[in-house]
Amino acid sequence: MNGSILIIDDESQLRKLLFRLISLEGFEVQQAADLKSALAILKHHPVQVILCDVKLPDGNGIDFVSAIKKNYPLCETILLTAFGNISDGVQAMKNGAFDYVLKGDENSRIIPLLHQAVAKVRRQSESAVKISEKTNNDFNSITGKSVAIQTALSQARKIAGSEIAVLLLGETGTGKEIFANAIHHHSKRNGKAFVAINCSTFSRDLLEGELFGHKAGAFTGATRDKQGLVEVADGGTLFLDEVGELPLELQAKLLRFLENGEFIKVGDTRVSSVSVRIIAATNRDLMVEIDKGQFREDLYYRLNVFSISLPPLRERAEDIEALANSFIRQFSLLEGKPELKLNREALGLLKNYIWKGNIRELKNVIQRALILADGDEILSSNLPFEIQSFSGEPSNVYTLSSVEKQHVLRMLEYTKGNKTRTAELLDIGLATLYRKIDEYQIGAGLPKR
Repeated sequence: MNGSILIIDDESQLRKLLFRLISLEGFEVQQAADLKSALAILKHHPVQVILCDVKLPDGNGIDFVSAIKKNYPLCETILLTAFGNISDGVQAMKNGAFDYVLKGDENSRIIPLLHQAVAKVRRQSESAVKISEKTNNDFNSITGKSVAIQTALSQARKIAGSEIAVLLLGETGTGKEIFANAIHHHSKRNGKAFVAINCSTFSRDLLEGELFGHKAGAFTGATRDKQGLVEVADGGTLFLDEVGELPLELQAKLLRFLENGEFIKVGDTRVSSVSVRIIAATNRDLMVEIDKGQFREDLYYRLNVFSISLPPLRERAEDIEALANSFIRQFSLLEGKPELKLNREALGLLKNYIWKGNIRELKNVIQRALILADGDEILSSNLPFEIQSFSGEPSNVYTLSSVEKQHVLRMLEYTKGNKTRTAELLDIGLATLYRKIDEYQIGAGLPKR
């Protein structure tokens, strides 16, 4: 099966035509005439891509995109519209739409877009759940000599060999999964699986099935039994990333599992049991979430037997050079290219910058800089314009615009005009990229992709 698609359109003839065309491509297809019916299908049937009309009897497809992104993160939406409206298109992309198609004029784009959207969902699903039978990530793989990171490493080493639950605290991009992996590597469970799941990526219904599994027939589309991640991790470690995003109902089921290792699969009546060590992580202040009624206090104390705070990159500026050089080696090896040096001016800019995305953001910046570099050094001009402009040097809007224009143009040339890939490398939304292309008038001559 190529993927699961949901068509939402109140024009029955068009809906049936799309159903036939998409089914012939090997997709599993559901259909609905309005948003209410669509939501009922989504509640019980996992869907990867929604093909949705903009104007529907009970709502607007552009607004619907936002609701889908919030409640079904692992689902992409392609909008269908009979009226080509640029502002609607931009708003749709801002709301999280994968793309939008003009009815009649761009029908040939639908099937290729569906394949692209399904491929994106599958990539995201694979990154949201990671299973390693035997990890090779130890504490020596964590780069940094700063007091802040060494303190965290010392704490992690002390509790790695125990069986207690660990709660890793820190902003997004501070390396919580790497720490969890290293703790598992140094534990008595090292020979078994390390299973990581990002709790913020799945809807409540899908997340329960991912964690605890389901029986065949539990819901529409459940044609066979599915093993849950708690079973996959039996004997090993289960890493719950972004645990603060768990819905309250699922928090109660997780609490019961933590108390005795027992669980019931979705659609089953039989109790199963496993032995796993739990490592959880969050970028939220869970005590605040408890006060707001969004997180269970009893679950918090079950998870927080021992907590480790991972420092943000702004508190460990002395580690930036070593981290940057580590990423340069990593990506040079991956691309089969000579290892470049980091120019001192460029390093100064990196150390001076406030990294809101922490280590993950630095890693992305180095990867893009390596693509843009022409010589044997990474220069300050190879860095994103926001980092260059953060140097404290006097600059004006024209200068910043010129830098940004050249940066966007270079990335478009590198991707041969692939705007989706360009937006990913620039770490901006697709709608933002289109706006900049229009603003700087840099689209001429590039392949239309």
